[in-house]
Amino acid sequence: MAKDAAGETPGRPRPNRSSRRKHGGGDPVFGAIDLGTNNCRLLMARRAGRGFRVIDAYSRIVRLGEGLTHSGQLSDAAMDRAIEALQVCADRLKKRNATKIRAIATEACRAASNGGEFLERAREATGLPLEMITSEEEARLAVQGSLDLLDEERDAALVIDIGGGSTELCWVDLAEWRNRGGFASGGRPPMRAWSTMPLGVVTLSEQFPEPEGEDARADWYAQMKACAAKALKPPRGARRMRSIFEEGRAHLVGTSGTVTSVAGVHLNLHRYVRDKVDGIWMTTTEAREACHRLAIRDAKGRAREGCIGEERADLVLAGCAIYEAVMDAWPAEQVRIGDRGLREGMLLNLMRKKRRRGRRGKGQS
Repeated sequence: MAKDAAGETPGRPRPNRSSRRKHGGGDPVFGAIDLGTNNCRLLMARRAGRGFRVIDAYSRIVRLGEGLTHSGQLSDAAMDRAIEALQVCADRLKKRNATKIRAIATEACRAASNGGEFLERAREATGLPLEMITSEEEARLAVQGSLDLLDEERDAALVIDIGGGSTELCWVDLAEWRNRGGFASGGRPPMRAWSTMPLGVVTLSEQFPEPEGEDARADWYAQMKACAAKALKPPRGARRMRSIFEEGRAHLVGTSGTVTSVAGVHLNLHRYVRDKVDGIWMTTTEAREACHRLAIRDAKGRAREGCIGEERADLVLAGCAIYEAVMDAWPAEQVRIGDRGLREGMLLNLMRKKRRRGRRGKGQS
């Protein structure tokens, strides 16, 4: 479902009162496209201080990775849906006269045997400079887009990005960042470790089709959690930070649709409202209770939740299973919720002013 949004990042979004200006006037427009396994998302913005002000946003569920788990390829129907959404993005970028653009594709294209062919086809059809990024860059962009969600008073954070085809985890050293001046310094926090799980809401759902009956559904959900727990393989740098989590000096940051949907369920929202979700703190106990509230319902019951709907009802429990598996493995009392991620990270990088190299003086060789 398409949506428009306006706001300023970093910080809580607020209405864009400058949008009355002509699209071609004012500061340069930057655009970022994230083509994931499940969604195609666009964000356009102008610089605003050290952050940016959103002037247009678009999101459509395309399910690019549908059937990929079993076939190993992107299907024709899925590619057609994705290209249709990308064309909408291209039209909006043109309308706004965007001058700097980055468009990325993630796990579905990395995993599919025809992922490269699809990207070439999409480039030709839309004119967009689509590129396939690595899991590590995906993880780093998620952190970059979530900087203002990090609590500098804690010593560590785990940033969780549950996607359609994979889940990226980043362990961030907040104590060292604090010593360097934290968010006010303009620098990035040290990322001590990152990992990617080859499981997302689409891939896990396809591995575990939903059964009928309440008892069978409870066992099914437990199986998905066990599968996600088995796939969690923290690297050495993360293991060195485990004591910080066990001692209660760390927090989690969730940046995905799963996490924001669970937050909306916790808040009992009749419809999803970004301003009420983005940036809030939840206890992990509250997050688990919201996951359980969804897990005891069938697909029709989940669809009746205002922040789930029919489009997410069949996938959200796979996301909840991954979310709970991470909370089990990395204990923390609180999680910060962010309706942001890769696109925001891309925009901030696009807007980052390049450092000028020192010029040699006259007569120097």
